[in-house]
Amino acid sequence: MQELYDTIQNSIDGELDNLFGIARFLYENPELGNEEYKAHKLLTETLVAHGFSVDDKFCGFPTAFRAVYDSGKSGASIAYFCEYDALPDIGHGCGHNLICTMSLGAAFGLQAVLDSIGGKIVVFGTPAEETFGAKVAMADQGVFDDMTVGIMTHPNSVTRESGPSMALRPLIVSYTGRAAHASMAPEAGINALDALILFYNGVNALRQHVTRDVQFHGIITAGGVAPNIVPEYAEARFYIRAANMTNLTRAVERFKECAAGAASMTGATLTIKPFQTAYADMVTNQSLSAVYNKHLRDLGETILPGEIGGSIDMGNVSHRIPSVHGWLGFGDPNLIIHSKAFAERTVTDSGKTLLRRGALAMAFTGHDVIVSKDLQQQIAL
Repeated sequence: MQELYDTIQNSIDGELDNLFGIARFLYENPELGNEEYKAHKLLTETLVAHGFSVDDKFCGFPTAFRAVYDSGKSGASIAYFCEYDALPDIGHGCGHNLICTMSLGAAFGLQAVLDSIGGKIVVFGTPAEETFGAKVAMADQGVFDDMTVGIMTHPNSVTRESGPSMALRPLIVSYTGRAAHASMAPEAGINALDALILFYNGVNALRQHVTRDVQFHGIITAGGVAPNIVPEYAEARFYIRAANMTNLTRAVERFKECAAGAASMTGATLTIKPFQTAYADMVTNQSLSAVYNKHLRDLGETILPGEIGGSIDMGNVSHRIPSVHGWLGFGDPNLIIHSKAFAERTVTDSGKTLLRRGALAMAFTGHDVIVSKDLQQQIAL
């Protein structure tokens, strides 16, 4: 067993400079979701050069891919996930440049022993995690269903266990009224902004009457064009989050009731539609997580308990196959994710160390799943 671990480690260490070079290239060339053409080209070319067969433009996404290395022997199928979209203005403040390179490193490390232990490695390139979450559509199409496990690691300020994430519905609420002169003929108008403000205040009042895990985040994106014109159109964008899909569904129903009430009070016409992809909550497989955490501890990490917060499209994967989404930290609790400072940290020596540890932990975990039928049974329970 140790000999195989050593082979995995030597493989990852041999690739580390190249992998970190990819992370730096992505840092220097950030691309928004579904526009990650440079990242897609570099990642797929690297996988092909390492003997992986690549399905390009996977599931209809121009920057998605599915890369496979098959030992030709029976065994478990290990899925790793690459995210590589950046944030507007901030760049890789979520560390996706390290997420994808950790997954590549894990795949290459496990590949070094796969021909002897059997099984298959699949690396999924999943664009637009920050907005439209390609994993959601992929999960809906069943592309992960033949995988034994799904494993990924996310950079963070501190290291935490794979824990829950929040289910998410992003919705646009808009009202259409009727324009009129605000001084000479206000009675002829229907004020869409009044409707929106009534709705916004209704949501604020709703907060104390939903389960404590529910969150409403909203901004007004349109509210009229001039103060002497009764606003004909007004719009808000909201994220609605909850700890699970059941609570989210109930919260969305109450949210829509507030919106309909405001329309009724003002006479404005209501429209509600999604503007991004809905995410399911993350369900961590505890047996898989225990193995992954052991390897991180062996590599020197101190692991804090998982905590709920934010929303990830890996949640949709976790409802289809046993999954783990670890949080690997820079060891700086004051470092804020989704910031330029976080992006800058990814290309420091500590970023390179994080890349190595994440790749090793994921590769070792994949190895353990393949070689242990008992572990596979525990994971499947």
